[in-house]
This record gives sequence, structure tokens and C-alpha cells, in this order.
Amino acid sequence: MKTFISSRLSQYPKEIRFFVLASLVNSTGSAFMWPLVTLYVHNELHRSYGDAGLVLLLQSLAGIVGQFTGGSLFHRLGPRILIIGSLVLTGMMQILLVFAGWPEYVLLMVLLGFLVSVTMPAINAFIGFKWKKERSRLFNVVYVSNNIGVALGTSLSGLIATYSFQLTFLLNGLSTFAFAIYFYVLMKHIRLNEPDTISFSHDKQSVSLPVGKLLWNYKIYLFLGLGSLLIWFSTSQWGSGVAPYLDENGYSLAAFSFLWTLNGIIILIGQPLISLLKKTLSRTLTAQLVASAIFYATGYTYIYLFHHDYVQFMIGMIITTFGEMLIAPAVPTFITEKTGLAAPFYLGVVGAIGSTGRLLGPYIYGNLYDLQGAEPIFLLTVLLSSLAVISFLIHAVLNTSPSRETSIPSI
Repeated sequence: MKTFISSRLSQYPKEIRFFVLASLVNSTGSAFMWPLVTLYVHNELHRSYGDAGLVLLLQSLAGIVGQFTGGSLFHRLGPRILIIGSLVLTGMMQILLVFAGWPEYVLLMVLLGFLVSVTMPAINAFIGFKWKKERSRLFNVVYVSNNIGVALGTSLSGLIATYSFQLTFLLNGLSTFAFAIYFYVLMKHIRLNEPDTISFSHDKQSVSLPVGKLLWNYKIYLFLGLGSLLIWFSTSQWGSGVAPYLDENGYSLAAFSFLWTLNGIIILIGQPLISLLKKTLSRTLTAQLVASAIFYATGYTYIYLFHHDYVQFMIGMIITTFGEMLIAPAVPTFITEKTGLAAPFYLGVVGAIGSTGRLLGPYIYGNLYDLQGAEPIFLLTVLLSSLAVISFLIHAVLNTSPSRETSIPSI
């Protein structure tokens, strides 16, 4: 792990290295909490799995609003106010979870869904604009470092939660505050043209086109967003299908959290294979998206067929992780390369559409599990991930022209 980080980061300026480190710390803290939401609601707050799905549905609904809000306000408020302000408020909400009962927990989770999602398109746009020449590789390095944090966090989260769920909330909040402090220090040294506006080294052009005109350019975002929606809907089975299935079959919290640790490990050691795949079979970003969905569909099909043994869930996690490694950096790279200064808006739109999958998945899966158990969930996941392959194929056909960056999208 240390060799990988050192070799990859040595080629970047110091500020990028610190950015990656700060992202790793933040993702480690986040991983203390999010994989265990369903089990916390059911086991600690004594609510049904359907109620747990409702919490995640409301959080994802707020996340959709947050994604769109973050993308739309990037140029109006500037990254400083948007990112730092959202992170500080997020840290406050996470710490307040320590003292929350059921109704307060629901409210705080909804606010967290909004605030965390506000920062997503803003941070991705910030990376794309601030480090334009390195952004393609940097998106991948940040993604890998985040998942090293996930591996570290999830490996500890089950153990910590066994002692105290409240401690996981506290650690999550502290890591978010640390990330906010880093951004505050970083942005003090960014050259500004106007208050709270990054100097993007572009010719100054308007990015305040009517939303309707931006949305009319559907080829850029629609099927990309729909494919993401189907993938994230399918991925919800881990928390709302696999987690209760393992719990009811006598496996510990640590056994479930280890699946996410395995996810982080595969993301780290699988980079050479992913690089080879990108150089041979998936040379374009659109091809990477199609290949990603194929990996997801294959992995979930395996789980559906062979889910009676914990080892089979591990194998399914390994297969789907290769899909994750392809889609995660490809989406922000595609958007920032294709849409120029309009990238924050489109990052928010694609993120909002994709988050609808996170909204629907836990609620539908949670209630489906209460009614019929895990089998229907595993089958539905196969069907949805297969539809994602079709959506990304359509996106690839609509975007076959050579990649070029424009200050505003073609309309």
C-alpha cells in the first residue's frame, strides 16, 4: 500500500499529495458509519428493515437535491464557500448523531444526505479545474486513496460498532472537520480573479446559460445518468439485502464490514489489471463505462446463483469491484473533458440522476426483504445491472466523436 501511494504521488506537486492524503482521512472516517446504517436502525433503534430503507430513501432524496444544488451554485458561490461550508455543517450533523433518537436520527440523516451531496460535484469540478493537466489520472488516484480509506475504516467499523455505534459517529465527524480545515488552508493559496471564484485559466465566458438549454444537450448526461442510476440501485443490495441476510444467518457485523474491506483491498491491488484493461479492451471512457456495467452484472449474477456461502459473497464483491474501478473515475473525467466550464452543472445533474438509484434501492430492497427475503433482491439486482449495460451502450453510441473540451456545451 505504501509503495503504491508513494510511486503514484511522487509525480504530482506537493499540494496534490496533501489533497489525496486529506481525502484518505475523510473517507476513512466516513467508512466508520455508512456501511452499518441498516443494522444500526434495526438492531439499535429497534426499527424494521423497511424503516431502515425509508431512512436511506429520504437521505438519497435529499442527496439528489444536494447534487443539483452543488453543481448549480459552484460558479455563483465559489468553491470556498460551497465546499468548506458544507463540510463544516456535515461534521456538526455527524457529531449530533451521537445524541439522536429515532426522529432526530431521521432528520440528521436527511440533512447529511443533502450536505454531503452538495460537496460532490463541487470537489470533482475543483479537481478538474485546479489540476486540469493531471485530472484524468488524479481522479483515479483520489478514487484509489478514498478506497484505501474505506478499507481501513470498514476493517475497524464493525469492531468499533460492536463497542459503540456512537463512537463511529464521533470519528466520522472529526474526520470531516479535518477535511474542512485542509480545504480552508488549500484555498487560501489559490489565485483569485473575483471573490470566491477560481482562476481557471480559460478565456472568461458566461456559464450562466439557461438551465433548459444546458439540459437540452441530453447526449452528454442522460444515458450516463440512467446507467449510473441502475448501477447504484443495484449496489444498494449490499446494505439492504446482503447485510440483513448475513445478520439473520448468524454472521457478525465484522463479517459484513469485511466485505467492504475486501472491496478496498481489491481496488488497491487490482490497479495493474485495470490499467491493462484500459489499454487493450476499454481504451475510451465510454467503453470503460460499458465494461463496468458488464462486471457488475456478472458479479451480481454470481451472487444470485451462489449466495448460500459467505465465500461466494466475497467472490461477488471482487467481481463487482472491478466494475466500480472502471466507473468511478470515468464519470467525472468524461464530464470535465466534454463540458468545460459547465462541468459543475453536469456533474450535479449526473450525480442527481444516479442518486435516484440510491434513493429507490434501499427502500424497495428493505421492504422486499421484509416481505420475501433476499432471493428476489438478488434477482432484481441482476436485471437492473444488465439494463445498465444497455444504457451505457447507448451513451457510447451518442458520444462517438473525439473528446474535446468546450467552455459551454453544444446546444
